[in-house]
Amino acid sequence: MIEFAKDLLRHLMKGNKLYYAWLSVLGLFIAMGAIAYFWQTDKGLIVTNMRDQVSWGFYISNFTFFVGVAAAAVMLVIPSYIYNFKPIKEIVLFGEMMAVMAVVMCILFVVADMGKPIYAWHLMLHPNFPSSLLVWDVIVLNGYLLINLSAVLYVLYRAAQGKEYKMSVMWPIVFMSIPWAFSIHTVTAFLYNGLSARPFWNASIVAPRFIASALCSGPALMVLVFQIARKVSEVDVSNEAIQKIAELIAYMMGLNLFLYAAEIFKEFYSQSVHMAPMDYLFFGLEKSGVHHNVLVPFTWVALCCNVTAFIIFLMPGMRHRFTTMNIACVLVLIGVYIEKGMGLIVPGFIPDTLGEIYDYLPSATELLVSAGIWSVGALIYTILLKTAIPIYKGELSLIPKGQRRKIPVH
Repeated sequence: MIEFAKDLLRHLMKGNKLYYAWLSVLGLFIAMGAIAYFWQTDKGLIVTNMRDQVSWGFYISNFTFFVGVAAAAVMLVIPSYIYNFKPIKEIVLFGEMMAVMAVVMCILFVVADMGKPIYAWHLMLHPNFPSSLLVWDVIVLNGYLLINLSAVLYVLYRAAQGKEYKMSVMWPIVFMSIPWAFSIHTVTAFLYNGLSARPFWNASIVAPRFIASALCSGPALMVLVFQIARKVSEVDVSNEAIQKIAELIAYMMGLNLFLYAAEIFKEFYSQSVHMAPMDYLFFGLEKSGVHHNVLVPFTWVALCCNVTAFIIFLMPGMRHRFTTMNIACVLVLIGVYIEKGMGLIVPGFIPDTLGEIYDYLPSATELLVSAGIWSVGALIYTILLKTAIPIYKGELSLIPKGQRRKIPVH
């Protein structure tokens, strides 16, 4: 194990100029994010643009988005293990590593939103279980992290021993991970859904919309990351696997847009007293002679991105061309990131319970802390990938060098 640890450290330190440049950029953003976070911890959340009127902002927006990215690993687990689809089975490990990365980022965004980490101690002392949805969210997130981390470490450990993994060990992990993946996004949706004083979230369609959008954005990110990984390393990702993921995105995009359209229709056609948040999102609200419309451009950009991406994914000729498919994946990420982020969190507080309208946009501190957390996630995935590839190739092993061979991770 000591020799293995030394070999692993050597592999992590070994790379070309692009690899070192990538680590340097990540290190810079992590340092800037850490400085901004310590500044926030010292001065309090007043250095953010969150206020009593809008008490959840950019941090919770990112948290919601990355819960979806984490849950999307199930899109690879089901065809890989349940249906034994070989092209997907060869890359399912990298999807599970992305789930580990995403859950860690979710936890970091929640910690950032607390203001001070010590506040988590109150949750441990007074959990109020099982009535507290926040406690349920803590359980499902940490449980999902443990499940995916167990799968990744077990597969890599067996590969490092020069052996295939045993399905007798993997089946319990697989069968737990599938419902657990849906649970992490469902419980997160219920956190908003259960707030009766916030009519924008208090709708039964919120949880299905969360699941549908998660199964769009997560796979879209995977498609882009897998292509980058196979260009800069020797990761074996087949075109067939990528095209199958793209096909699955097409179905989920259609479902996501349908649910979104149903929500828009319900609000605007009924013209109820609770349509103010949706009105603020799409057209802005007028109050005391001031037109509040800071989110309107973001909303329309997100809608255009989602519709354009759906059209591209729907047409096989465009979906099978990597250039147009990659454009569509980027559009999905932009569209869902806005829709499930600022487009979901902020309007829920508009207007507040006293009828006030507070135009929220993240401060520089929030942007720097968020950039640092994004960089931590990218660094985690880089390290996991940098560990998995030499094990897969037989260069990093727990067996003597003369007996090493390439062990498939599927």
